[in-house]
Amino acid sequence: MNDQKINCSNVILIVDDNPTDAMLVREAFACTDGNTEVFVAEDGVCALEFLRKQDPYLQAPRPDIILLDLNMPRKNGIEFLAEMKADIDLRIIPVIVYTSSVTDQDIKAAFQNYANGYIKKSVNFDECIEVAKSIKEFWLSTSILCRS
Repeated sequence: MNDQKINCSNVILIVDDNPTDAMLVREAFACTDGNTEVFVAEDGVCALEFLRKQDPYLQAPRPDIILLDLNMPRKNGIEFLAEMKADIDLRIIPVIVYTSSVTDQDIKAAFQNYANGYIKKSVNFDECIEVAKSIKEFWLSTSILCRS
């Protein structure tokens, strides 16, 4: 058991421009055991504002993990990842790419920009629940995260 998070909620930031996909992931986490708060940023620009607590995210909590789609307008997932991991204060937050793309080029680019994992999106709700359980089990229970 991870003693750091007793009686505390875990915070997940979903970065995805598709509201249906974001809702599916949010609902999947709601179906898992445990106290998890899920926030959504619609693209890389909004996600960086959220992480930096810029307007309109002045009261945003620091996420424990980030689930990142790659294909988004304004600032795509790879661009977001490169900028976030270049920031000394943000780079310690684990980022799991959660996207429909499974091209070698996207996978390589994600890991070259220090993604901590890569998972293919599922449109099947039961599979989404299993992915959410796996993420929570490893990243929020087994792993010890740096939360400063």
